Amino acid sequence: MAERFDRIWYNARLATMRADRPDLGEIEHGVIAARAGRIVYAGAQTDFPADADAAERIDCGGRWITPGLVDCHTHLVYGGNRAHEFELRLKGASYEEIARAGGGIVSTVAATRKASEAELVAHALPRLDALIAEGATTVEIKSGYGLDTETEMRQLAAARSLGCQRSVAIRTSFLGAHALPIEAEGDKDRYIDLVCREMLPAIAKAGLADAVDAFMEGIAFSGEQTAQVFETAGRLGLPVKLHADQLSNLGGAALAAKFSALSADHLEHTDEAGAAAMAKAKTVAVLLPGAFYFIRETQKPPVEAFRKHGVAMALATDCNPGSSPLTSLLLAMNMGATLFRMNVAECLAGVTREGARALGVLHDTGTLEAGKWCDLAIWDIECLAELVYRIGFNPLHRRVWRGQ
Repeated sequence: MAERFDRIWYNARLATMRADRPDLGEIEHGVIAARAGRIVYAGAQTDFPADADAAERIDCGGRWITPGLVDCHTHLVYGGNRAHEFELRLKGASYEEIARAGGGIVSTVAATRKASEAELVAHALPRLDALIAEGATTVEIKSGYGLDTETEMRQLAAARSLGCQRSVAIRTSFLGAHALPIEAEGDKDRYIDLVCREMLPAIAKAGLADAVDAFMEGIAFSGEQTAQVFETAGRLGLPVKLHADQLSNLGGAALAAKFSALSADHLEHTDEAGAAAMAKAKTVAVLLPGAFYFIRETQKPPVEAFRKHGVAMALATDCNPGSSPLTSLLLAMNMGATLFRMNVAECLAGVTREGARALGVLHDTGTLEAGKWCDLAIWDIECLAELVYRIGFNPLHRRVWRGQ
């Protein structure tokens, strides 16, 4: 009896993104077959059973299919905006100067604390919809704009709610160690104690976070304070990630590696030793060219060192109100190529396979192969380089999530 599938996509060119295949794992005459939301077959037409049956057969007209895109670093849920700070930067103020003057993250905290969960969801939906419209099927969302237990939990609950209102997989990260709230009166140690003693246990008990993040920087938290957060996360069974080496080299990449972090993100000031440590720990380097561009950084992340040591590199939007109001993974890829000199294969892997790896979900998504979720992006393009080359143009033909 012929095998029956829910759907078959045929007459397609596949970029499987499988690491065990050369380049992008291209298959010129490819077929994808799915059942119960998962891929059963993704490969050459010649190896697919000729008598296979399906409830629906879709002729792709020779279009390219990639895995659905993965945005592995966003701050999508927040209140207000910081357009006025953008004006200040245009007049010469630095990101650090604005933060030290009471702007930056703390100003978003005030707006977020005033917003209800419903308001946070309503404000975040247009940003999420912009990502979905370009083929995103998995999106990570961080907290970090509450800086108290109640608001941090409200942010994470809003992020979870977004995944119920749209056909998209949402991964959440608790970022309580993002900045110091005003009520902490400058006492970082006391605040970190609150994060570890009260916030993290409550969030873990409620099941609101898939990972724990922190911002290790001169304007944020030290290595010792970050380690305290990571040790608490480990006791609660939560993996960790780190905003590392963005404005200076405090050894963030090495610290992330020490705790076997899923990823270390930003990394503009990471040194050779940090890159080597990340490679040994299999910690993914998440590069965020939107923030590099928006705050007019000049120190680029050490892409050559990552290549040399075999560090996996992901790309993400870092969508946030202060340093990267970006809601386009396509533009993030172009920026990764033009600003950081990543090649086409690295950019595409960065928003598929390596983005999934950075979230700890590569077993479920990020490549086209049997057993993974049938999350697809079907493109009206002649060659895969077009996805990186174009600026302000969306060639998405159709997005498929869970085989639908």
